[in-house]
Amino acid sequence: MYSQAITTSIFDLFKVGPGPSSSHTIGPMKAAYDFLTEINRLPTSFISETLQIEIYLYGSLSATGKGHGTDRAIIAGLLGWKPDACDPVKFLKILKNTDDKYPVKFHNHLIAVNADSFHFERGKYDSPHANTMVLKLKDESTILLEHEYYSIGGGFIYRKGEKQHPKNAINPPYPYTSMKELKAHLNREKISLTELMLANEMALTGVSKKEIEQKVDGILDFMHKAVKRGLKDKRVLPGTIKLRRKAPLLYERAKNLAITSDSFLIFLNAYCLAASEENAAGNIVVTAPTSGASGVIPGITYLIKNHFHYSPSLMRDGMWAAAAIGFLVKHNASISGAEMGCMGEIGTASAMAAAMLTYCATKDINAMESAAEIGIEHHLGMTCDPIGGYVQIPCIERNAMGAVKSYNAFLLATSGDSSLQKISFDSVIKVMKATGKDMSKKYKETSEAGLALSATEC
Repeated sequence: MYSQAITTSIFDLFKVGPGPSSSHTIGPMKAAYDFLTEINRLPTSFISETLQIEIYLYGSLSATGKGHGTDRAIIAGLLGWKPDACDPVKFLKILKNTDDKYPVKFHNHLIAVNADSFHFERGKYDSPHANTMVLKLKDESTILLEHEYYSIGGGFIYRKGEKQHPKNAINPPYPYTSMKELKAHLNREKISLTELMLANEMALTGVSKKEIEQKVDGILDFMHKAVKRGLKDKRVLPGTIKLRRKAPLLYERAKNLAITSDSFLIFLNAYCLAASEENAAGNIVVTAPTSGASGVIPGITYLIKNHFHYSPSLMRDGMWAAAAIGFLVKHNASISGAEMGCMGEIGTASAMAAAMLTYCATKDINAMESAAEIGIEHHLGMTCDPIGGYVQIPCIERNAMGAVKSYNAFLLATSGDSSLQKISFDSVIKVMKATGKDMSKKYKETSEAGLALSATEC
């Protein structure tokens, strides 16, 4: 048994924010906002005309931060912006001109920050996490405040010296750290997965069942708005690759092939590409569980809503199943591409989507576990090797492929006998963690190997 029960909220796993990367964009924005808060706790006696803020980026943030908009996100956080309330149009304009200066408010004094405030320190830091940033407030050579932050995937951050799991954290009524423990609660208490997850969520957040359900519906609505926008937008994606969007064309072709057997998959591919292309454009998406994987579950849920005509209640059931799988991966391995490669992002999203499809169709926890295990198993070892550091190639198409794999995992789990599955979900998560640990850092969101070296854009 693990020492610390899962205390993550579904709204921490599924978060609204700007693309293209939860670990490189949303996380750094939140860290910078936290640093702004800490600055303004300092006394006004520290105010000086020579104050400056310096930002040091290490590991994957240094290697691919430019392509992921990390510097833009940090400035936004220092300006007091939050991911879920961020204007994507204004956000994308930050640092378009590298000479621009941005006023960070320290009480009533303004501290200018610009492109020169950033230091991309590649390979120069021994950090406990692959996504590390250090923010400093200085007065000439004197450091007045310094904090080190780690962006651990999915927009989750923690500051050096702080515990990730506070001692005073609320204990959920059904604590679990593994699929085995989760299933034990269900069997012993004779309750459904939805009932268990809702009870834990209400205890952790203090929010009523009705409000939680409304918020889950809102998250689905954000996902589907991203799909709808992406199906219409034909503009070239930002960045030096000059990648053209594919979702609108696929969608039109799917409609023209509506009576053929292939149209189903083309529709699914179009929906996943649409949301993922919106992420790549820096528009508002939902981490599911990360921004880089924000096309898989939106595409699947858009499909089951508009093609299978699932009710809102059944859609929520699916979201709880997906959340349970996402929680277990985050708790026992990682959803960070910088730690696990793409198996941590697309692999987790595919497992979550497979669990969603299976639970909606069967309400069978054993079949759900089998589907999720298959989803992870067939992403083991997948590298994170984005060309040019952009969340475009191969990331966008991987979202579509991850969704197709999730659907096939659902078919494999429900067409046979789930009791014949030899590998448990808990076992495959252990393998996932070990695989990520053994994987060369060149293949973990650094753009130093793999497909990242296959084109001149990098």
